[in-house]
Amino acid sequence: MEQLKDDCLFCKIIRGEIPSYKVFENDDVLAFLDISQVNPGHVLMVPKKHLTNLFDYTAQDAQQYLQYIPMLANAILKSDERFEGMNISTNNGEVAGQVVMHSHIHFIPRFTGDGLKLFTRNNADKYDEAKYQAVCDKIKANL
Repeated sequence: MEQLKDDCLFCKIIRGEIPSYKVFENDDVLAFLDISQVNPGHVLMVPKKHLTNLFDYTAQDAQQYLQYIPMLANAILKSDERFEGMNISTNNGEVAGQVVMHSHIHFIPRFTGDGLKLFTRNNADKYDEAKYQAVCDKIKANL
């Protein structure tokens, strides 16, 4: 585990220096209960290599670490008959709400009446065909 950092909370959990409720572990990833439990069954999956966020991933990293998302999502979904869906998300950078600077995927089970509200906004009325195309072209130029 030479690719872990000494001062990273999740690296310490991976090394076993901080206890966690492990859901799944192999050579690539560790999945454990989020201490906040936004909803019961809220799990975090972290790579066993220190990557700050998805911007640090190579294509090989993505293939190696993200392949476990469907397996974990299905196991969590089946763990409680109330679960009807799930938010699977990752915050990348402080401005996006990332608190621990070690890449992690949130699995938040959802059920009717859970009271959890996720806020988005619809700005479609501020765009026309030219604006959509300009945004699209800028992204394509950086692929």
